[in-house]
Amino acid sequence: MHKKEPFETEVNGQHKFEVLPADALQLDMISEQDGHFHILHDGKSWHAELEYADFQTRQLIFRINGNQFAVHIADQYDQLVRQLGLHLGGSQKLNTVKAPMPGLVLNILVSPGQMVQKGDPLLILEAMKMENVLKAAGEGQVKTVKVQQGMAVDKGQLLLEME
Repeated sequence: MHKKEPFETEVNGQHKFEVLPADALQLDMISEQDGHFHILHDGKSWHAELEYADFQTRQLIFRINGNQFAVHIADQYDQLVRQLGLHLGGSQKLNTVKAPMPGLVLNILVSPGQMVQKGDPLLILEAMKMENVLKAAGEGQVKTVKVQQGMAVDKGQLLLEME
């Protein structure tokens, strides 16, 4: 069963619109090669390249017909948290970092005992031939690193623990 609630999409931090999941599924899009897509919409042809993706924060950067667009997608739960005035990650400490998608660990940028600040890069995960930098959600100390460079990981797999 597909969700019926719309996704709130914000482009370049200023243009907001809602997209129903059914509409997104009907998008006429073909993957041409890794990270490159051909899109047909309202009789127009568009070429898009996915330049950056952080699936944990739902932040994407596309280059479409030569122009760069930063996109943030909020699902019903993100919207509810915002409406309630709650802020995830503010004073909350996340104790685990899990793989947001299946991929290959390209590089581990931290070691056990290392102190990190919010936004510090922790490791680089390659997925669909794209490098995704996973960053610290808050400040803390790296407790254990559960993966090794070159290791294949599944979505949701524990990568490292914080304290």
